Amino acid sequence: MKPNVLVLTGYGINAEKELAWAFELAGGNVKILHLEDLIENTKILFDYQIVAFPGGFSFGDHIASGKVFANIIKYNVIDQLHTFIEQDRLVIGICNGFQIITKLGLTPNLSGSYNQEASLIENDSGHFEDRWVWVKVENNGIWLKDIDSLYLPIRHGEGKFIVKDDSTLDEIVKNKQIAIKYFNPNSSIVEYPFNPNGATLDIAGVTNKKGNVFGLMPHPEAFIFTENHPRWTEGIKEKFTGLQIFKNGVEYFK
Repeated sequence: MKPNVLVLTGYGINAEKELAWAFELAGGNVKILHLEDLIENTKILFDYQIVAFPGGFSFGDHIASGKVFANIIKYNVIDQLHTFIEQDRLVIGICNGFQIITKLGLTPNLSGSYNQEASLIENDSGHFEDRWVWVKVENNGIWLKDIDSLYLPIRHGEGKFIVKDDSTLDEIVKNKQIAIKYFNPNSSIVEYPFNPNGATLDIAGVTNKKGNVFGLMPHPEAFIFTENHPRWTEGIKEKFTGLQIFKNGVEYFK
């Protein structure tokens, strides 16, 4: 069975077409839908097996990245989204999408009550970061099966992953909810720019406890073919592209 994939858009989201294309290449049936269309008919959420929150600059990143978009969901469709997740369907949030689902409490959701326990805040550099980064996989769960490391682009001003307190961080580590970390392929020391934003423990992506909700700051949908890389002629290997993430999501339902 080909799973149905819903890619949400609207209000400054700008990576929906790349994300939709990645899921199509992976074998999914994909529909791009404006958030307001979902709010008008929330029942259609359950026509899909995967919901994807793309990157972009929703509402111009005003107040805090992803906050306004998250609030619209919170007051209109959050109960349905919780049910969707509890039915073991999949959710992925990339960059602005990760900021949105984190502010909604979908990740890491340690308590199970969907309270916000983490956030993505301003980069330590104090400016927008647009570069390529290496990430290593810490947990080969649903989304990251058969992946060891990836080489992906990042483009964000607020990508520093933080948690509300030390006990929250300890539990994320204990539960193996850290999905991917930034790393330096040439050294055990991970400094800027290898960790491009100063994220706690070099965290680039996390999951919920079940592993069916995955959020990450790098953009796997922007590196589907080796030719997407500006230095592709230097022999960048296909295994470092992001396509396998989307294949894993699709194959989960086959």
